[in-house]
Amino acid sequence: MRIATFNVNGINGRLPVLLRWLEEASPDVVCLQELKTDRFPAKATEAAGYGAIWQGQKSWNGVAILAKGREPVETRRGVPGVEDGQSRYIEAAVGGVLIGGLYLPNGNPAPGPKFAAKLDWFHLFRDHAADLLRQEVPVVLAGDYNVMPTELDVYKPERWKKDALFRPEVQAEYAALLEQGWTDCLRHLHPGERIYTFWDYFRNAWGRDAGLRLDHLLISPDLRRRLKAAGVDRHVRGWEKASDHAPVWIELD
Repeated sequence: MRIATFNVNGINGRLPVLLRWLEEASPDVVCLQELKTDRFPAKATEAAGYGAIWQGQKSWNGVAILAKGREPVETRRGVPGVEDGQSRYIEAAVGGVLIGGLYLPNGNPAPGPKFAAKLDWFHLFRDHAADLLRQEVPVVLAGDYNVMPTELDVYKPERWKKDALFRPEVQAEYAALLEQGWTDCLRHLHPGERIYTFWDYFRNAWGRDAGLRLDHLLISPDLRRRLKAAGVDRHVRGWEKASDHAPVWIELD
């Protein structure tokens, strides 16, 4: 079972990129972020062979879950306790696995109200993640977490010390999430490798490989022994009219 996450940065404007990648990679499940629309292209994804659920929002945010050859069975929209009205979390059962797709707030500028809201969201999400573990079912939490967990996950970390994506408070929330028992799949299988999932459009970041690792797939303890592979389809970032993120994926036995 191949499960992926992809921040598409506007699904309708980048639909050809998404469809091309779906045909090439043929993932079984995909969590999408930053739909940036309340009009999801359901007919196009259905024609590509994928059932879909989504929670859109005009111009901003938006999350979806796609499943190849089947309809995801929706179980939740929104993180319990979060009442900001933003479309940032959706959850569904697919093929015996519970999939949580998330788009965590950016939080800049930090410090400030946006950063405080990010920490609140992260804390409530962590509470929900703990609840999911107590259910003792296989779970994958996939999406754009908007956090670089360590210096290995960022190009020139000294330039990011004050950024909301790299501040120690955010890293501490992510570390606390892992301490619950979740496994960061990419880092687990590639412990010392510098891997990026995002390259900005500015300052030739893609050409210089000046990237960040923002997109993560976390799995519950019962899936850890089934984890066989994890990677980034970084070549997709080089396609015409590509998102500034690349798809990230795992394979479960």
